[in-house]
Amino acid sequence: MTDPTAAGAPWPQPLDTSVTPRFAGLPTFMRLPVTDPADVDVALIGAPFDGGVTNRAGTRHGPRELRNQSSLVRRHHHVTGRSPYDLVRVGDCGDCPTHPLDLMESLRLIEAHYAGVSEAGAIPITGGGDHLITLPILRGLSKGAAVGLIQFDAHSDTYDSFFGQKYNHGTPFRRAIEEGLVDPRRMVQIGLRGSVADPASFDFAKAAGVRMIFIEEFLARGVDDVMDEARAILGDGPTYVSFDIDAIDPSQAPGTGTPEIGGLSTREAQALVRRLGGLDVVGADLVEVAPPFDPSGLTAMTGATMMFELLCVVADSLAAKKRSEGH
Repeated sequence: MTDPTAAGAPWPQPLDTSVTPRFAGLPTFMRLPVTDPADVDVALIGAPFDGGVTNRAGTRHGPRELRNQSSLVRRHHHVTGRSPYDLVRVGDCGDCPTHPLDLMESLRLIEAHYAGVSEAGAIPITGGGDHLITLPILRGLSKGAAVGLIQFDAHSDTYDSFFGQKYNHGTPFRRAIEEGLVDPRRMVQIGLRGSVADPASFDFAKAAGVRMIFIEEFLARGVDDVMDEARAILGDGPTYVSFDIDAIDPSQAPGTGTPEIGGLSTREAQALVRRLGGLDVVGADLVEVAPPFDPSGLTAMTGATMMFELLCVVADSLAAKKRSEGH
């Protein structure tokens, strides 16, 4: 990875709101400069794709609106007081390529793009895009060994197929387990809920060893107890984080493809993500924001804020790792 500061180049920073108002300037993630993955530690990337949606499309517009709403996110985390931009190099690395008419070609394009990001040495945090994008991202980041995965979601997404199609936003984690990309014994799903077409829908995940925490169990136990268990399952190994915006109750995040009532509050969602600190996070995504179903922008604003929470976790962990290695 190239250090841009070595040649006197400025460390990537968001636009200064005292100089450029938040309603001005190009819409980028967190108002950061557009950079190359080789020049940053953390790459914020858009994945404009909804080819895997089975009902309410619109997540192809997610990254653009996430960028718009991220102008509301300020530099410093109000709990820690730290700014992730002072700890590591962060940039908006643009959108990965997709094909609007060819699902399988989109999967190949996304995989190749993230393989390049991995080769550059950056940790990607992705704004989606429907949940199928996680599969090619995991393929692209794969180092030949299965990773752990923590998933905040209303749905398990471990189903086998819809209408005979094995690649859609309800199947990415079944495919990921089958392909050896994810170790199901190091996989935790939090926030599951809603009616299902068949009680057998969860059989694969249960048999594989996935820890499934339904919303009722979460509410009975609370954030800390649930995350203590999740962290014990994930351990110290490489871990991917996937946050589906429909994990949050639709009263607070209505702009999504498959809303389910009775979900997490935004406050609970923030608390859950903050408990990821110190994990070896190799990548993360925030998916299923569908702006056409929420003209107010509330869902995208919530999604952008959750991306900031993920960024803070990754930045803190990276900075601690650099300190321990003497950098």
